[in-house]
Amino acid sequence: MERIIEVKNLCMSYERAEVLHDVSFNLSAGEWLSIVGENGSGKTTLLKGIAGLLPVKGGEINFSSGVSRKTIGYLPQQTAIQRDFPACVHEVVLSGCTGSNRILGLHSAGDKKRAHEAIHELGIEEIHHRPYCDLSGGQQQRVLLARAFCATQKLLLLDEPVTGLDPVVSAEMYESIKTLNEKHGVAVIMVSHDIAGAVKYSDKILHIGNGVEFFGTTADYKTSSLGRRFAGD
Repeated sequence: MERIIEVKNLCMSYERAEVLHDVSFNLSAGEWLSIVGENGSGKTTLLKGIAGLLPVKGGEINFSSGVSRKTIGYLPQQTAIQRDFPACVHEVVLSGCTGSNRILGLHSAGDKKRAHEAIHELGIEEIHHRPYCDLSGGQQQRVLLARAFCATQKLLLLDEPVTGLDPVVSAEMYESIKTLNEKHGVAVIMVSHDIAGAVKYSDKILHIGNGVEFFGTTADYKTSSLGRRFAGD
């Protein structure tokens, strides 16, 4: 498989304190990588660095095979203000499209078609005219996933996509991500505290703590000392 991102010896700081040191990993087209680790280990900082939202202190983040920061779909953690965003579902999804007239607040026919396809793929047709702020947490996450999918055909960055969701809704969210990954061949980098879910769905695991504690296939992670400790039955 063609490699789409390679991170080499990455170092990043947050509020002047170094939170990531010498982090290296890679991802190929169509793969699903989960980033796990203790609170404060820098998982979200790493994802924001890949997205270009935080500066890199050292090392490299290299994209290839047509991937760039302009073609990445990003689902961040929500704030309370964002949950009350005054727009309908269709408008939120459409805002993820990167049409040529986006800077003017306009969208092409291609953008609208892409948004329609994303709404259909995520199964949110019945709520596409409803106000986003009136939706449940699970529905909002589906809308944001559809928005992120509009922005990319190559790579999704997902920051804690199932946090706060009940087990049934979490399982549905994972299956939606799996569909985008397998049916559409979109690679996934997901930050998660849900190690059981990460192990179930991912191809690769990056476990960070004091630097990289593990990077490799999920099968190898499950038999590693870290995997037995955090993902054991």
